[in-house]
Amino acid sequence: MKLEIPAGSYLVAVSGGVDSVVLLDLLRLHPGLKLTVAHYDHGIRDDSAEDRKHVQQLARRYRLPFVYDSGKLGKDASEAAAREARYAFLRRAQEAAKAQAIITAHHQDDVLETVVINLLRGTGRKGLSSLTSGEGILRPLLEVPKTEILDYAKRHCLLWREDSTNASTDYLRNRIRHTILPGWSESQKQQLLHISRHMQAVNQEMDAILGANLEGNLDRQWFISLPHEVSREVLAAWLRLHDISEFDRGTLERVAVAGKVAEQGKAIDIVKGRSMYVAADSLILK
Repeated sequence: MKLEIPAGSYLVAVSGGVDSVVLLDLLRLHPGLKLTVAHYDHGIRDDSAEDRKHVQQLARRYRLPFVYDSGKLGKDASEAAAREARYAFLRRAQEAAKAQAIITAHHQDDVLETVVINLLRGTGRKGLSSLTSGEGILRPLLEVPKTEILDYAKRHCLLWREDSTNASTDYLRNRIRHTILPGWSESQKQQLLHISRHMQAVNQEMDAILGANLEGNLDRQWFISLPHEVSREVLAAWLRLHDISEFDRGTLERVAVAGKVAEQGKAIDIVKGRSMYVAADSLILK
């Protein structure tokens, strides 16, 4: 596996699982990289402290700086809560290390799982291409299937920790991983990956076109004139542009309808304390 990463300073997110252990092994051999190893203990599993010890030993063996933090999310924590806590820590650690980006071990199978999850949740066009490298985050293994990562780990005699929660079908991602994707042929998987890559380019063009109309308040008369399906996509783009991303199709439907028919002066709850105020000629985020 060959990684295309510019020389510079990076924070590497290492959970202790096979994906991130392989990523770290590849990066340490890459010239021109100043690496800091970062680990977050969610506090979901009783044995999670062992993951931290394993990652710390790897960092020591590779003579790399190591930083970590611990949470107390508990066994009933959602995937969304775990992800939010993890990335909040990674952002803090990135700033402290003066790293230009965070590097994560997301791979091709993760892309497939994420696309299926987003389709089920009805997140629209963005959901088909949500797992990418972006500003401040590099994901160099997105074109690498899980089987290739496992082969590398075994060939190089790497040691990793197995997260017991990965086998639990209580989590939607695990249900997709263990019950849906195994029934797909390789050509079906490649077809979905092709759609995801295509939508990345389409979304970039659409965001550029929409950007000029979405930076401030939303013109309500223009919004009302849009076909309903289009208005939902416009609303989703507007919310994301203003740092609101934790919404599903039901939320979009409810807020889009309110944007068109609610009485002037109404405040429409969106998510996490954010709301939309309906004025006579505009929609305003509060």
